[in-house]
Amino acid sequence: MSVATHPFVQRAWPVAMLVVAMCSIQSGAAVAKTLFPQIGATGTTSIRLILAAGLLLLVMQPWRRRISRRAWKSTLIYGVSLGIMNLMFYQALARIPLGIAVALEFTGPLAVAMLSSRRWLDLVWVAFAVSGLILLLLLGDDHSGPVDPVGAAFALGAGVCWALYILFGQKAGAINGAQSATLGITIAAVVIAPIGLIEVGPAIFAPEILPFALAVAVLSTALPYTLEMIALPRLPTQTFGTLMSLEPAVGALSGLLFLSQQLSVLQWLAIALVIVASIGTTLTARAKEPFEAPLPD
Repeated sequence: MSVATHPFVQRAWPVAMLVVAMCSIQSGAAVAKTLFPQIGATGTTSIRLILAAGLLLLVMQPWRRRISRRAWKSTLIYGVSLGIMNLMFYQALARIPLGIAVALEFTGPLAVAMLSSRRWLDLVWVAFAVSGLILLLLLGDDHSGPVDPVGAAFALGAGVCWALYILFGQKAGAINGAQSATLGITIAAVVIAPIGLIEVGPAIFAPEILPFALAVAVLSTALPYTLEMIALPRLPTQTFGTLMSLEPAVGALSGLLFLSQQLSVLQWLAIALVIVASIGTTLTARAKEPFEAPLPD
């Protein structure tokens, strides 16, 4: 038996791919924040989506396969929610630390998972999630105080869009996930790019901006989407959901490493409570209650 066909390797490499995808997304968000002083959150969202759509259209060529009229409806909603989600997340990131923004945004897929069940056990996970949100939104700490309410509102709004992204993304991707992802990102770019052009103008295409914007597009979209599409069919739903639950922690660590964003003990505890709620929801879900939350950012 070769190393490549060993059962452990067969199980481990899709997990490794998903971990790399999560790290890529959060490091991309950290790079994106460095562009905010030059072109703002809206301009950064616009150029990222434009470049990501261009890359995926070039590689995936979604026009080679027809899409039904029914699938177009889900794809349109999926793409619009994806674009608004990205815009709201970057608006949140401009105001609050990366780890807190990810934790608040993660309430979207967490709500989708919880609402799919009607069992008393899920109230335990709701209690964990609500406790984490209260710590994040209201208590803060002696140094930073409560989280900026506008930034928190944007992050929670991004979570609502993430929930829509999941619900309609599953419908749109039922036929061809790669095609739907490419079309969704293209639709997101068409919706959001004009806003960035109106607000910022041609500065989003400045030569000094483009290398960083391209890095954001690759790290936050092209690379993680590719890794996710390869890994997802080879991962059990519970494994995928458990790994995805760690994304707020990855975001907090990325903020610490790349942006020097220090979080208080209470804020780390709050993020841990959200993670516990997500893992608990994933591991106790019935087979017909999958936790499928594609990587969005």
